This record gives sequence, C-alpha cells and structure tokens, in this order.
Amino acid sequence: MQNQTVNEGKTTAIISYITWIGTLIAFIMNNSKKNTFAAFHIRQMIGLSIFSLINGFVIGRFLGVWASGAVGIALFVLWIIGFIGAIQGEEKKVPLVGDLFQDWFKGI
Repeated sequence: MQNQTVNEGKTTAIISYITWIGTLIAFIMNNSKKNTFAAFHIRQMIGLSIFSLINGFVIGRFLGVWASGAVGIALFVLWIIGFIGAIQGEEKKVPLVGDLFQDWFKGI
C-alpha cells in the first residue's frame, strides 16, 4: 500500500476502532474520500462489532455468561490486534475471521 494512502486514511482507521459510534463516524468520513486503508479497517471493525452483538445477545443468552465472557475476551484480543495495525499503518487482518470480514463487507 502506498505511504500517502496510509497517511491520509490513518486517522479514519483509528477512529473506526473507537466503539461502534467511531465506526459509524469513520464510515461517514470515508464515504467522501474513499480511502482504501481506512475502508480496510472499517470492514474489520464492522465485523468485530457484529460478532460482539451476536456474543451479547445469542451466546450470552443461550450458552451463559461464562461462554459469553470467553468469547468477549477473544473479541477484545482481536480488537487490539486490529487497532495496533491501524496505529502502525498496516493492513493487518484479525486472525481467523479477518478474511471473512473483507469478503462480507467488500462494498464498503
């Protein structure tokens, strides 16, 4: 990825990792400029947010608090990996599901 593309999209990419509100703000910010680096990280965070909702509503309800807590910790680790990648200016996919997120949300 070109250095200028990373520099222009870095702030938006970092904002996308600050809760779902940050993801929404980053999505709106990126709509006008269409930066590929920012879009990459927005897709990663949208996927993590959806998995977090599934964890809270489905896993927590049907499998219990312990299972939901374990999945929550795993999601937090994935969030940290993505966030560090955004800070370092790298397109670092989150392990296990990063490819899925890029495929599912390729329209962003």
